[in-house]
Amino acid sequence: MSAAEDWDWSLRIFDHVDLQAADYARTVRFYEEVLAPLGIRKLFEDEQSACFANFNVVRGSAATAHLHICFHARAMEQVDGFHRAGVEAGFRSNGEPGYRDYAPGYYAAYLLDPDGNNVEALYRDVGNIGHGTSAELR
Repeated sequence: MSAAEDWDWSLRIFDHVDLQAADYARTVRFYEEVLAPLGIRKLFEDEQSACFANFNVVRGSAATAHLHICFHARAMEQVDGFHRAGVEAGFRSNGEPGYRDYAPGYYAAYLLDPDGNNVEALYRDVGNIGHGTSAELR
């Protein structure tokens, strides 16, 4: 069994991620729109940041650049909703919903946030490594 197959994919490895935004208000609106179909909502906002659980948009002098961030979807329909919400709100698609060649059962869509970061929503079919815990995959 490989290390990837032996890993318990339900374990959290990040406590939080901060993304600095050049246009703070527009970036917060982007994430409000595209994360809602994934069941992720803004929990609070103050003068310095907006908190979406373990993901924060923060005011910064220099925007975070060249980031790829992938959000977990619990169903393919959430991936579709993520992409549709972004495009309908006027943001740029970077890849329509569909299966990818990265691995069997890898269903994803991509959008570009206002600073050009690649934002992905991903659903992993049953049988795809990472779908559940390693115990479920055995």
